[in-house]
Amino acid sequence: MAETREEWIKKRAYALWEEEGYPTGRDHIHWEQARQEREALDGSAGASDGTAAKPRAKRTVTGTKTTNGVVTPAPKRTASRKTAS
Repeated sequence: MAETREEWIKKRAYALWEEEGYPTGRDHIHWEQARQEREALDGSAGASDGTAAKPRAKRTVTGTKTTNGVVTPAPKRTASRKTAS
């Protein structure tokens, strides 16, 4: 059985309350934090209108690519320091 959004928020808010040592009067704060965490999870899976989230661009590796597809690392750059004259 799939867990509903409200059930997930309820369980997460309860876990936050336990993690903080069962404080009194912070239920609204725990509920809001749990709701925001759920929205972040829902947002990472796709937008609320059902469209998929835009994928991030792939990172490139700095270096020189050889003919067989292996990337050799670029030489390390060292900072040059000016000496006081």
